[in-house]
Amino acid sequence: MKETAPHTAPSRKGMIRRLLRYMRGDRHYLVLAAFSAIATVAAFLVSPILVGRAIDKMLGVGAVDFPALLKVILILLALYALDSVLQWLLAFSTNVISFNTVRRLRTDAFAKIQSLPLSYLDRHTQGNITARLVPDAEAISEGLSASLSSLLTGLATIAGTIGIMLYLDVLVALTVILITPLSILVAWFITSRSHRLFSEQAAAQGELAGYVNEMISGQKLVTAFSYAEKAQERFETYNQTLLKTGFKAQLYASFVNPTTRFVNNIVYAAVGVVGGLMAVRGSLTVGELSAFLTYANRYTKPFNEISGVLAQIQSALSAAARIFSILDAEDEVPDGPDALHIDECRGDVAFENVFFSYVPDRPLITDLNLTAKTGQKIAIVGPTGAGKTTIVNLLMRFYEPQAGKITLDGTDIRRLTRDSMRRQFGMVLQDTWLFSGTVRDNLLYGRPDATEAEMVAAAKAAFAHNFILRLPKGYDTEITDENSLSQGQKQLLCIARVMLADPALLILDEATSAIDTLTEARISQAFDRMTQGRTSFVIAHRLSTIQGADLILVMQNGNIVEQGRHEELLAQNGLYAKLFYSQFAPTVV
Repeated sequence: MKETAPHTAPSRKGMIRRLLRYMRGDRHYLVLAAFSAIATVAAFLVSPILVGRAIDKMLGVGAVDFPALLKVILILLALYALDSVLQWLLAFSTNVISFNTVRRLRTDAFAKIQSLPLSYLDRHTQGNITARLVPDAEAISEGLSASLSSLLTGLATIAGTIGIMLYLDVLVALTVILITPLSILVAWFITSRSHRLFSEQAAAQGELAGYVNEMISGQKLVTAFSYAEKAQERFETYNQTLLKTGFKAQLYASFVNPTTRFVNNIVYAAVGVVGGLMAVRGSLTVGELSAFLTYANRYTKPFNEISGVLAQIQSALSAAARIFSILDAEDEVPDGPDALHIDECRGDVAFENVFFSYVPDRPLITDLNLTAKTGQKIAIVGPTGAGKTTIVNLLMRFYEPQAGKITLDGTDIRRLTRDSMRRQFGMVLQDTWLFSGTVRDNLLYGRPDATEAEMVAAAKAAFAHNFILRLPKGYDTEITDENSLSQGQKQLLCIARVMLADPALLILDEATSAIDTLTEARISQAFDRMTQGRTSFVIAHRLSTIQGADLILVMQNGNIVEQGRHEELLAQNGLYAKLFYSQFAPTVV
């Protein structure tokens, strides 16, 4: 789903206010940055006066006051050295502020993702979300670093030069002050129109990042299906869109600096003309005129600097809008204030008149009724898209039904805290998930307090112990590309992880799909031992794995069309029989 960041003026102001709130934690660095900016500007502004005095000490050939001139030069050298130190302090403090601000923003965004409903993550590509937390956050950091320094020194420079120029000569100072607003108007006119383009650029970057992430993660399939050419074509489409939007945004922003410099050059020329006439009349000395020209140049410098970093600032605001769109997304419906916490359960599960659809006008499950008693093994089969995985999503409260209720031990699961309810379940999915870390870390993920013996026992029960010992460091082997595991080995580790967690209920969604037939038979035996006394839901396409289930539910179009034991369903000669014979006897109709 494509998204574009807000681009109205109020939204831009809102982004700035929210970013300022994230900077509050670094008030002491803000004070240091402000002090450094004011001090460096003070040193910066005093030097033209000293240069002017030095010029006035050189009246002509043989009329140079060398002692006074040397004194001025030494003071200038000291000021320049102090200015260098202050510039370093300013850069250091603004960098710390920008890095810490982005760190807090990124931390909040990542924490927010943990509280978002699964439906949000289903609507956005992984690459798009990743782009917001990494390159978008970096764009904010760069924009803050550039703008903070320019803003602090700019405000101090403008205020200081106005004061000094008014002190030196009111008429020349007013010449500068009255012409300069043209520069501000030009910059405002361009930036107010370029913000939308930068928002479009940020959205295009997110789309491109999402596509690249998908293609890289599925590179084997891209190669296997000879999709490389088409993948390149689609990439070029996204890339070309980013090129066009980025070019327009940068082109528009690039007009700011030249136009403001043009106005500023007019200011400089006006000061030269007016000041020159006053010098001829004797109202200004040559040194004072030199100082005035320097101040006029320095007065306009902040406008040039800000316009120079305008593209970064606009990019930062657009990136901030994309991150804040995550922070503003609706959280998963919170647990009620009277939600019950459970530490254990028997495992009785019931679906009562459940209605659910992912899309409002396309119902998937209608009036579903299902009862699973403690210790029962419930198998769910059916063609693709029948709603098998949806039952798991509803049972785990990844999604909420639009009508009806699901109970655990007779209690509506919406009256239980999600955390305590989900801890009663163990899940092994078709898509394996292992994180960067050691084999040990991954096995202990659901039960970090387990002993070494318990961990090894779970690995043995899952038939993973032997291949783990063959890894370079056994259980302490880092799971990396260099120590790449086969899909089947990853699946065995996921199964061992659930076995170690020892949950009250099991959900096995094609849990043995990536395992060879011999190992599958062994794992099935392990699952049989594990499921004794536990309620388990098994979604399977290989019907050989669920023939011993206590109850087999056959789903089609979101409804249970058949249910019973294996032999009973075969005798009915319905959909289950058709699915079964299609696997074991293809010639049978």
